[in-house]
Amino acid sequence: MNLLRHKRGATTVNMKIRSIGTRPFEGQKPGTSGLRKKVAIFEQPGYLENFVQSVFNVLAPQDRDTLVIGGDGRYYNDQAIEVIVRMAIANDFKRLIVGVNGFLSTPAASLLIRKYQANGGLVLSASHNPAGPDQDFGIKFNNASGSPAPESITNAIHANTRTISEYLIAEGGDIELDRTHVFTRNQTEIEVVDSVTEYTELMQSLFDFDRLRSGFSEGVLSLCFDAMHAITGPYAREIFEKQLGAAPGSVINAEPLQDFGGGHPDPNLVHARQLIERMAKKDAPLLGAASDGDGDRNLITGQNCFVSPSDSLAAIALNYQCIPQFADGLKGVARSMPTSTALDRVAKKLNIPCYETPTGWKFFGNLLDAGKVRLCGEESFGTSGDHVREKDGIWAVLCWLSLCLETGKSPADILQDLWQQTGRSYYCRHDYEGVDADKANQLIDDLTDQVTALKGESFEGFSVEHADVFSYRDEVDQSESHNQGIRIFFNDGSRIVFRLSGTGTDSATIRVYLERVQLTGDFAAESAQDATALLGTVARKISRMTEITGMTEPTVIT
Repeated sequence: MNLLRHKRGATTVNMKIRSIGTRPFEGQKPGTSGLRKKVAIFEQPGYLENFVQSVFNVLAPQDRDTLVIGGDGRYYNDQAIEVIVRMAIANDFKRLIVGVNGFLSTPAASLLIRKYQANGGLVLSASHNPAGPDQDFGIKFNNASGSPAPESITNAIHANTRTISEYLIAEGGDIELDRTHVFTRNQTEIEVVDSVTEYTELMQSLFDFDRLRSGFSEGVLSLCFDAMHAITGPYAREIFEKQLGAAPGSVINAEPLQDFGGGHPDPNLVHARQLIERMAKKDAPLLGAASDGDGDRNLITGQNCFVSPSDSLAAIALNYQCIPQFADGLKGVARSMPTSTALDRVAKKLNIPCYETPTGWKFFGNLLDAGKVRLCGEESFGTSGDHVREKDGIWAVLCWLSLCLETGKSPADILQDLWQQTGRSYYCRHDYEGVDADKANQLIDDLTDQVTALKGESFEGFSVEHADVFSYRDEVDQSESHNQGIRIFFNDGSRIVFRLSGTGTDSATIRVYLERVQLTGDFAAESAQDATALLGTVARKISRMTEITGMTEPTVIT
């Protein structure tokens, strides 16, 4: 990824606009993070074009001014970017902002939408899903605030994909995205920007880079960041090594590759194995971190210490004074429903509201835009502030570097302080991956049917206080979202949540979230996995997991 800062005078080339007849494809309904399918499906003639044209069709003419375009560099990213640019030209967009070589991390895409006051952006990514010719690809539309489009828009896009009969595309002329410059095709100005520089400048405005730089130079701070051969490598090298002075080599697996080096770009204890092994050594750095395929997720570790995403969010909230971005207070915080209740207890201590939303970053958008919250996160390794409208992996790492520096504590000590002040949520997520879709739906449907009858039932000593199917009403625009997961609450404060993942491309993943709350005592006595093991047994029993799916254990535990 060669991000050269070079600009030349704008040149105009006229291109021929063609209308291509097409037919609808089944299954183009965007999920919580856009449309994700196997590469082979996207490579079908007209498949990508139909979806992109449907996005453009739902935009009013006045909303076709400026569009941001970019993706995580996975296989098929370059071909798709050129198609989208040509279609945007044909659909009369006045200005396109594109990352060099089509590369944009997801938080950088949100930044550019907001900075350039764009009408929205098309972000090409399948996030933490594997990449390559036989793997996954994805595309989503973000609105003018930089947030993933709300359901009203994604529903309109889906409706258009079911009736579409033609798409427009511009032919002829080169689309040169290999350097920063400005050029014109027909009436569309195309600006290719260095998103690494743009993103770095934003981070410099949110954190005290001088203090962090001193922390590294004085040996107080040290870091190992695993970019997992994904999009954040160049961003991380620029910020952590060049700007902050972390030791050369602090960023590992830094070269973005189309197949992410054959790895699974999901920053968890299973897939970030190289980082975890490094952090288990005696000479481990103070902080270990990783990000995912498109740079929006994060993993935080200390020496032999895993910081769960839920605890990470809560610790940032509790220590918000360490982060210059929050110098004037948090006002409010938000978490997704499956995320542990650790944030709720911190919010109560800080006397600020805590909002519970469905899974999907788009649900935080209205709360952020309305100024009701400044920090939000979800258990699936996503955390961010009000500077963009997406999860932001590198931002979360900068938060933890700031916490360590300003408190003088290690990640393990910061967790102990959090637990001593607000109690501990022993929290685990059990993923049952590769489940036949019909069987997964049967399991959820059966749970839904019995949810009201669970009250008062006992399982392995856990007595059900109440259970429900989570629904959400947005207090900003009053929109409603139903069937967002099944919650089972026990008398001792424990909780089990079931939901289907919205980020897969085939089969299904059943996610089971386990939480046991302890308010006092020795918080290091048990690991989270051990503390929630019996709840996992209860979850399998209540859901008839083995009977329906044949699975006796989860595929991944995080």
